[in-house]
Amino acid sequence: MVKKFLPLIEAEIKKQQFGSQPESLYEPIRYIMTLGGKRMRPLLTCLGYSLFKSDVEKIIPYAVAVEAFHNFTLLHDDIMDRAPLRRGKKTVHEKWGVNTAILSGDVMLVKVYEMFLKLEEKKLKRVHKAFNQCAAEVCEGQQWDMEFEKRSSVSETEYLEMIRKKTAVLLGFSLELGAVLAGAPEKDCKRLKNFGVNVGIGFQLKDDLLDVYADKKKFGKQVGGDIIANKKTYLLIKAFEKAKGKQKKELESWISTKKFNSKKKIIAVTTIYDDLGIKQITERKMNHYFELGFADLAKLKNKKANSISEFARSLIDRES
Repeated sequence: MVKKFLPLIEAEIKKQQFGSQPESLYEPIRYIMTLGGKRMRPLLTCLGYSLFKSDVEKIIPYAVAVEAFHNFTLLHDDIMDRAPLRRGKKTVHEKWGVNTAILSGDVMLVKVYEMFLKLEEKKLKRVHKAFNQCAAEVCEGQQWDMEFEKRSSVSETEYLEMIRKKTAVLLGFSLELGAVLAGAPEKDCKRLKNFGVNVGIGFQLKDDLLDVYADKKKFGKQVGGDIIANKKTYLLIKAFEKAKGKQKKELESWISTKKFNSKKKIIAVTTIYDDLGIKQITERKMNHYFELGFADLAKLKNKKANSISEFARSLIDRES
């Protein structure tokens, strides 16, 4: 199913020019939109729609609108993170400058609304309301994430709420959008949204785990990057919660030390995680959210839901 939808999505992305003049404003949009990626969000929109209707090609432009919004968030995130690379290529602000990147991101968001305006009136209000809530929560999540960097401690509850907003709600909206466009019953729209949100939280916890425990040959980036950066992941939060005495002092020392050997720090902090059983604790929490999501999907009682289940499980089983 995914193999069938992906070429349609890519063709629509190429077709969308977003604008023409000034070229320097619109070229960065076309650039970031064609950098690739998993296209997870538009695929989820297509899969959500396909549970109820078969003419998926009709809603491809709206699926691409979701992808445009996702890339808008990446463009602005890269500015905030001062990231030099995105998917192995120069980020927009590195290539065209920060000011252009901000403006290109702004116009991307405008274009997303313009793409949704082509919806029939009875669905437009429903979609805009859901999208507005999702977009606001994504921004709230990003702000929390930045604020957490400056704080000495973050609770488990705060972290889970942050990743729910920053990452998971857009997956929920993507599925909900597909169902709404197909005219699905409201209860099914909500179940698909809940599935996306819960599985999305699980995905982020999986990313936290992979950063520490992934196979170096398969991961595609430096294992232990979060440890080097003192990023307040679920693993670090739980380690501070569980560590006591000498162990806690050692963890605090590695977090506070400005000059260090990266390899030694990764080994030392990972050893603390191992001693505290942090990997197992994180896996249990991750699997809890996956189970919540699949329970919502089961409530649909839709024979075609297996296509979404298979897609989600392929992402859950990934090693990079």
